[in-house]
Amino acid sequence: MTNFIVPIDFSVDSLKGLEWAVLFSQKKTINIRMVYVLTNSSNFQLSVVEQEHKYAQAQFKKLIREYESRLGNNSRLKSIIKKGKVYREVVNQVNSYENAVVSASTHGASGFEELFIGSNALKIMAATDQPVFTLRQTPVPGKIKKIVVPIKRHRDTRQKASIAGDIAELFDAELHVISLSTSRNKRDLERVESYAKQVVNYFNARKLRSVTKTLMGDNLPNMTCNYAEAVDAELITIMSSAIDKWNVFLGSYAQQMLNKANVPLLSITPKEKHIPAGFSTYGG
Repeated sequence: MTNFIVPIDFSVDSLKGLEWAVLFSQKKTINIRMVYVLTNSSNFQLSVVEQEHKYAQAQFKKLIREYESRLGNNSRLKSIIKKGKVYREVVNQVNSYENAVVSASTHGASGFEELFIGSNALKIMAATDQPVFTLRQTPVPGKIKKIVVPIKRHRDTRQKASIAGDIAELFDAELHVISLSTSRNKRDLERVESYAKQVVNYFNARKLRSVTKTLMGDNLPNMTCNYAEAVDAELITIMSSAIDKWNVFLGSYAQQMLNKANVPLLSITPKEKHIPAGFSTYGG
């Protein structure tokens, strides 16, 4: 996570993604690249496009003056103005780096609300293998003290452990590993709890602080969000699995989490056959 791509439309809400990136700069050296995409540039006369371009340049200068002094560890803040579809240009930008994340508010003006809320947010996850942070309208945390790591029945659920551990190490945060199940079937519960135990063992090997909890109920997103709010967590990590990424119906765990979570959310794309060292392949 050395490059943070922050979609900006200059609304107050869209700046939450920038504030989140600044928080990380206080812990490590990062490059922050703010991205503005000219709105409907193909439908406007050249003079109108030039006017919007000048406006964006002026706004970026203001933001750099305001936020540059808040950066730590010699981090850098730059901007870029692009033409095209907002979603596509944001994805192109994050995909241009090997080690990058998207840091975006789920609300904003100029089409950003439509872009990031609901099923459209999943398009960004589907189009990039890079992690995606999303933040709703709640205030951006001043620090990360607790990270919720939900564990479900899918094998790829454990892959979030590596990046969750990196962030916990960076902020000296406590990791909350919660086993989630809608089934009381003994084999299903054993599988989920086995995955959770492997994740906890992985954190222990890295000398990271963790707590565990098993939750059963009918609605996994509600259980996750309610737990995060109950313990005052500052971050939830989820996997945007292949099924979730292309399922735009309300049954999608990833989509419901995007719509429900008032806590910053980190969505991670699973890598084929990539399990952090120290994990077994139980339940495959």
